[in-house]
Amino acid sequence: MKEQNISERLLDVATKRFATTGYNGTSLSAIATEVGIKKPSLLYHYRSKEKLRSAVLNRVFEHWNDELPRILKLATSGEDRFDGLVGEVVRFFVRDPNRARLILREMLDRPAHLRKRMDDYLGPYISILSDYIQKGVERGEVRADVQPRAYVLHVIQMVVGGIATADSLGASSIDLHMNEIVRIARSSLFIDQHRTQELQTK
Repeated sequence: MKEQNISERLLDVATKRFATTGYNGTSLSAIATEVGIKKPSLLYHYRSKEKLRSAVLNRVFEHWNDELPRILKLATSGEDRFDGLVGEVVRFFVRDPNRARLILREMLDRPAHLRKRMDDYLGPYISILSDYIQKGVERGEVRADVQPRAYVLHVIQMVVGGIATADSLGASSIDLHMNEIVRIARSSLFIDQHRTQELQTK
């Protein structure tokens, strides 16, 4: 197995293990065994369990540094941005629900560390999205009572929590479950222009 492949495989297995049994409940030996290497080989790639945890989280958040600018650049309207961003968040976590479980565990186990990591990686984009929402309020497209930053953070929480707990909630189809979360997020943000026009003509 090539060095790069071993490193990526270690991240994959560590993501799954940290997500399912927690950081404290996961041993480096168990990760190494599942990958098919010895613990000293694991430590060659990641010098400690904490370094491995940091690399796992960095990989999750670095995805957004690549994707968010692309999506924002392509989007031409507030609703396009909503569909693009929320759709990408949903697809990313649905592709590997262990990512969502990992983030949920970090939210509960190490909230201060996760908050700093979110600020470092996502802070600028959360500010940009909050500004877009505020401009939508000013244009009459977005509900006036929406708190932009709180809304963005709650949508992230709703998607991550929804995917992480879908099995325990008895969701028969993750797609249906996520479609409903997106519907709730959309309807709580945008003003129904058709309904508004109907009321204005009465």
